[in-house]
Amino acid sequence: PQKAAAEPAQPKAPAAKPRRYSEQERNDKLKLIETQVSEGTLKNAIQSAGISEQTYYHWKGAAKISAQKDDKTTEPLPAGDELADLVELEEENQKLRKRLAEKLRGENAELRKRLGLD
Repeated sequence: PQKAAAEPAQPKAPAAKPRRYSEQERNDKLKLIETQVSEGTLKNAIQSAGISEQTYYHWKGAAKISAQKDDKTTEPLPAGDELADLVELEEENQKLRKRLAEKLRGENAELRKRLGLD
């Protein structure tokens, strides 16, 4: 049997550059997917949005993290909690000052003994 002649290698087409979406486009696509999920499956909603499942989960995770950061930074503490935190910090500060003073007194006493100043 004769071997089939090797076909000449055809140059591959250059890979398409992945599209970069703006933050607004990402949020719009995520909202679109959320609304379409109620009508069908998640997989179909992701495909209709024109992105991969991996991209969807990556965007969703990033959006969740940024939402948590926004919640933490914009939520002010109630005045009572701020005052309680301030009092607690003041007490801790006093304890640390006392410990530092005791430590320094001990080191000074030890140095005086070594130098024979007592």
